[in-house]
Amino acid sequence: MGDSSSATPAAGPSHGAHHAHPQALGGLALAALGVVYGDIGTSPLYTLSTVFDPGNGLALDAFNIVSIVSLIFWSLMIVVSLKYVALILRANNHGEGGIMALLALAASSVSHRPRLRHALLIVGVMGAALFFGDSVITPAISVLSAVEGLEVAAPELKTFVIPVTLVALIVLFVAQKHGTGGIGAVFGPVMVLWLVVIGVAGVANIAVAPVVLVALNPWRGLAFCLHHHWVAFVALGAVVLSLTGAEALYADMGHFGKRPIRLTWFGLVFPALALNYLGQGALLLANPGAVQNPFYRLFPQWAIFPMIVLATIATVIASQAVISGTYSMAMQAMHLSFLPRMNIVHTSEREFGQIYVPGINWILLVAVIAAVVGFGSSTALGSAYGIAVTGTMLITTCLTFFVVRYAWHYNWALCVLATAFFLVIDALFFSANLLKIVQGGWFPLALGAVMFTIMATWGRGWQLMMAEARVRAGKKPLKPYLDALLASSPVRVGGTAIFLTPDLESVPHALINNLRHNRVLHERVAFLTVVTKSVPKVPESERVKVALLAPGCYQVSVIYGFKDDVNLPQALAAAKSSGFAFDPQEASWFLSRALVVVAAGRGMGFWRGRLFAVMLHNVGNIAAYFNLPASRVIELGARVEI
Repeated sequence: MGDSSSATPAAGPSHGAHHAHPQALGGLALAALGVVYGDIGTSPLYTLSTVFDPGNGLALDAFNIVSIVSLIFWSLMIVVSLKYVALILRANNHGEGGIMALLALAASSVSHRPRLRHALLIVGVMGAALFFGDSVITPAISVLSAVEGLEVAAPELKTFVIPVTLVALIVLFVAQKHGTGGIGAVFGPVMVLWLVVIGVAGVANIAVAPVVLVALNPWRGLAFCLHHHWVAFVALGAVVLSLTGAEALYADMGHFGKRPIRLTWFGLVFPALALNYLGQGALLLANPGAVQNPFYRLFPQWAIFPMIVLATIATVIASQAVISGTYSMAMQAMHLSFLPRMNIVHTSEREFGQIYVPGINWILLVAVIAAVVGFGSSTALGSAYGIAVTGTMLITTCLTFFVVRYAWHYNWALCVLATAFFLVIDALFFSANLLKIVQGGWFPLALGAVMFTIMATWGRGWQLMMAEARVRAGKKPLKPYLDALLASSPVRVGGTAIFLTPDLESVPHALINNLRHNRVLHERVAFLTVVTKSVPKVPESERVKVALLAPGCYQVSVIYGFKDDVNLPQALAAAKSSGFAFDPQEASWFLSRALVVVAAGRGMGFWRGRLFAVMLHNVGNIAAYFNLPASRVIELGARVEI
């Protein structure tokens, strides 16, 4: 059991920012290249071929080619460079980024407005749900687009594309349980090699048709939109594929800080991407027949097979970054009580944040395989990709407004102007992708709807269950109950009994049941509650608070941030100086296992109540979530109506 409380929002945009020493900046920048940019760095594999897919109705002529390249270049410039790198990276929650961190910060900033806070929580959960949809499509489209190079190298190998893709993805997901520590060191250098190669290939092709440099004029993209109207609007739905992975810049800020991310973006990633897109545009101007796969056609025939290998490795890196991000997102959602508390495995003893969530891993693998087999090509998957990406971007912009206005207290007009421009762009991209619902856009929307239902149901059900538990416990205040109990001189046995409770002021149901059945009280008794604050991390010095309640009886609060590693035995072992002597070999952990009964008119519809009950009893292991030793856990039943 646990409780949550709000934390004071960051006082300003620079609060909690990372400041890397100059000697560490290079190492952080290299690491950031391997983690942050895998997704957006491999988007040239499929973007232009999707834009000029015959189904979009866009003619392959010189005007359209240059204009599309212009739209891609300026989308990267405005959305990624200006919105994310220059502005949104400033909206950190004590140094952390990502939509869950932003949601916690936005919700805290409007805690005095309950209705607005509730609305923001709903919007934020929608964004997180779309992120899960994105995490399914990214591995599928990235690896599939890389392996499709086999068709270019040797058309007779086309039948091997899907099997090879599936094998690569299955190996990737199966390997997750071993962690990424061993291969993480090579991610950065591989991405440097990848970006340098695609940039050089772009330059070589620009030399063949330098007229493509006209695309650097923003007017070309605007003229294209004014000339084509509807067709241009449809094309925006594919242009947005060049922006996939932009959220990773923000989500990974906590690992690397703003400076390394900005340095690598402007120093290598953006120039390499711009040169490659310009090179693909030049290639199409000189050879329109290359439209089926303009990326691989940039290279001479002898280089295609090496590029397939390099591209496959790069897309595996992109997939790994998204998968790891999904684990982190799931852990944050569990801490914030939006997902059931599933088993979390820490795969590194040295690196915080390297985690593996088995339940999430296998669900992702099944969904990714379904996407690859169901869609069959990266072009078809491109139709499904955009909605998840643009939906998350749109919600990020909305949440940022409330942070700027209510957490930083900037002028209202300035807040509107600062976010409205990007909101219009995000809305255009999102609405353009809504046109692709039939072609595949339904897939991420369906995934998002399922995840939203799960997260919203769990969040509401957990809230009701904790409220009911407090009401039941509140009937017997803890201090008077203990005074009366100790006055009756109960039988005391050696060891420590730890009762997990949502409310330190009330009698835990597990204590009453234990006394009723076993008729003994331990020598030391601790009433422990877990508090999750809406900050990413809580300092170790503030982790545990202990108060003496009665002779041998203690109130213990263990406080975590939503990105902290939860380990109750470890936390208590470090709290001996607080007067509570904790020996893990002598401690017994008492948990209440709730039997949920859905009652009419209690705050949830019948079907949602049943869904919550099923998740509560079949998903996750709360003892494993808290890292409790299985042999020392005792569960006592309790009936709870919601």
